[in-house]
Amino acid sequence: MKSFGGPALFLDRSDINTDEIIPAKYLTEITKEDLKPYLLEDLKLQGFDPKSEATKNAGVVVSRANFGCGSSREHAPWVFEVNGMYAVIAQSFARIFRQNMFNCGMAAIELSAEQIDQLFSFAGAADAAIRIDVEKGSLTVTGGGREESMSFEISPFDQALVLAGGWVDYADLKY
Repeated sequence: MKSFGGPALFLDRSDINTDEIIPAKYLTEITKEDLKPYLLEDLKLQGFDPKSEATKNAGVVVSRANFGCGSSREHAPWVFEVNGMYAVIAQSFARIFRQNMFNCGMAAIELSAEQIDQLFSFAGAADAAIRIDVEKGSLTVTGGGREESMSFEISPFDQALVLAGGWVDYADLKY
């Protein structure tokens, strides 16, 4: 099973779309690995560098509302997966992006605006990290000498997809 969590990458904006996650010009690449260097290449966010060590080392993404909007493509979750980011936490997700995350065995965790603000209060800590327990529906954020825990809900079926490793692995187990 994938490890959910790690150093946090905070993207403080709503409506981050799939073209910003992985530009369309790379959709002709043959393998997921070929997508790796282009993660968030076109994201325009003050102070954000897609090639920084913070981005390269991140294990979880925290963002605002409507994450993954725009074009429908599996490449958006794939580019996170190939970069070792198996969880995205946001106030809300575009429906297709969210389901593609679960189908790939990755966690798309929706939290209230207040909980997202709590997570963003850790954004200034260089050591900000989030541990996620998908089975228990809980996460713990640490950084700057602080720690907070919160719970979340994922439907039983989506949780089963994540825990199995994705739709294909789930189908192999069940059918």
